[in-house]
Amino acid sequence: MSPDSHQTTLESIAARAAPAMFVLLWSTGFIGTKYVLMGAEPLTYLAVRMGCVLVLMGLIIAIWRPAWPDRRGTFHSAVAGLLVHGFYLGGTSIAIFHSVPAGLSALIPGLQPILTSTLANRWLGERVTPRQWTGLLLGLAGTIAVLHGRSMSGEAGWGWFASGVALVSITLGTLYQKRYCSSIDWRAGNFIQFVSAGLLFAAGAWLFETRVIHWNREFVLGLAWLVIALSVGSIWLLYWLIRRSAATQVASLFYLVPATTAVMAYVLFDERLDVIALIGMAVCAMAVLLVNRTAISAQKN
Repeated sequence: MSPDSHQTTLESIAARAAPAMFVLLWSTGFIGTKYVLMGAEPLTYLAVRMGCVLVLMGLIIAIWRPAWPDRRGTFHSAVAGLLVHGFYLGGTSIAIFHSVPAGLSALIPGLQPILTSTLANRWLGERVTPRQWTGLLLGLAGTIAVLHGRSMSGEAGWGWFASGVALVSITLGTLYQKRYCSSIDWRAGNFIQFVSAGLLFAAGAWLFETRVIHWNREFVLGLAWLVIALSVGSIWLLYWLIRRSAATQVASLFYLVPATTAVMAYVLFDERLDVIALIGMAVCAMAVLLVNRTAISAQKN
């Protein structure tokens, strides 16, 4: 096998594995957040997380020395950071902090593909076919089935409002990234995004929280996982997928996150997973398959 053929084979394997890996990593974010919030308030934890991520990204940049964006690219990266990292992570963390269960905390952001498809059709000029709409609606039904009957106890007002903010933020962030930041090197772009999100979290923690941190085992291990696997690993995968795929196709992957999170929550926190939830998981998988296969067929034609 020639070097070029070998490289092509590796890229093909990576392209097939990336969506599943992204869903798995992204789902662990809800679980890891529940652990770290045992040791700190949400914005305080997120400020510490962004600080650690910036140190790690600084090392990566020092080694690879990527090209930096111009002034306009820097601005767009900062805005994308506030949307993808700032308000999304802030919303989901605040929701979990206000006693929304880990599985339920994935429900509202899991509705992102419906909103993304509507906006992508108007903003990015991507044509969403009837089959894709069918898949997206199936995914919505499956997501509701996965999380049906789960407790919505807790401070519902702030928790569900924060989840709604997370939904709007990750939707707009995905589209904004696709439109304005696709040509920016992910290392430099992410560094700028983490700076803008970190400043937001630091200001919020200073204004609204006690900033007390209990450095227990759950906090330290959870923080390490969220920094390395989520803020670096999954975000790199997300942007890699955005560059290679249509916005609707990437967004459809988020339908698998509530189901995957529900399985993890069942194993770790004994959250209920019944027959209807299992059926919902299967429906979600069918929806993602329908949306992705339709998008791929459209690209070939």
